Amino acid sequence: MAPVISIENLSKTYEGGLEALKNVNLEIERGEIFGLLGPNGAGKTTLIGIICGLVNLTSGKVTVDGHDIIDDYRASRSQIGLVPQETSIDIFTNPWTTTRFSRGLFGLPPDDAYIEKLLRDLSLWDKKDQRLMALSGGMKRRVVIAKALAHQPKILFLDEPTAGVDVELRKEMWALVRELRDSGVTVILTTHYINEAEEMADRVGVINHGELIVVEEKNELMRKLGKKQLTLQLRDRLEALPDGLDGHELKLNPDGTRLVFDYDTRAGRTGITSLLEDLNRAGIAFSDLETTQSSLEQIFVGLVGEHK
Repeated sequence: MAPVISIENLSKTYEGGLEALKNVNLEIERGEIFGLLGPNGAGKTTLIGIICGLVNLTSGKVTVDGHDIIDDYRASRSQIGLVPQETSIDIFTNPWTTTRFSRGLFGLPPDDAYIEKLLRDLSLWDKKDQRLMALSGGMKRRVVIAKALAHQPKILFLDEPTAGVDVELRKEMWALVRELRDSGVTVILTTHYINEAEEMADRVGVINHGELIVVEEKNELMRKLGKKQLTLQLRDRLEALPDGLDGHELKLNPDGTRLVFDYDTRAGRTGITSLLEDLNRAGIAFSDLETTQSSLEQIFVGLVGEHK
């Protein structure tokens, strides 16, 4: 199956010489949730802006559902719903009117049943006739999402969608995102809450300084790059590590009650067996042990640190 978004050798240089994107190549599969991660200024918003037709590319090619974003702008843009970082809405209108109007902007006939369902799904139905100026920040955010979905797009971009949003709305939004994905909508999200990408995304791309440094299926990325940590709860307190354990990358916690050992799951030998043998020879006993896996956030921080 052809990708729903195809990006080839995409670059963007702004006036003044800022190179925001450098030869980006990416394919996004139909019906997936793709998490785009990167620090501030990495190029995430520029990349989204180009795909959505809001920013002009310098070189390269982008197609959306087979439509070139330049040669066939109207067709490509009609496939996309965008929830930008900044909330920009007419505060003198109401959720019903602005959502219905957004659908009409794409030349679609009215569908009040769909608009009602959308507002109900976003917990906006009881606010449908209230002026937007009277709504809370979280409610206004819901209206922006409703507008983005009004024309029933095949692709939804969520650019930092939960920034400044309460926990209840965040849960509702992710439930809606899962429903959209299950109905065939492709979702691309950027977020500073990396635990959300870890929970929601099927694949993850990391961008830094305008370069896409890794694209990988989330679980595979964590398997390849994630390190595991073995923590040993000591039976007796240690003042310092014995000399015989110098060959292991061990850390003794400040109160001397735990040893921490990092190991690479990709390695042919983890070193755990030899570590336990050396601990036994040194007369160090432990009462309990546990292993933990690196989180996506730890992997992200490590990747960005390598590409400064």
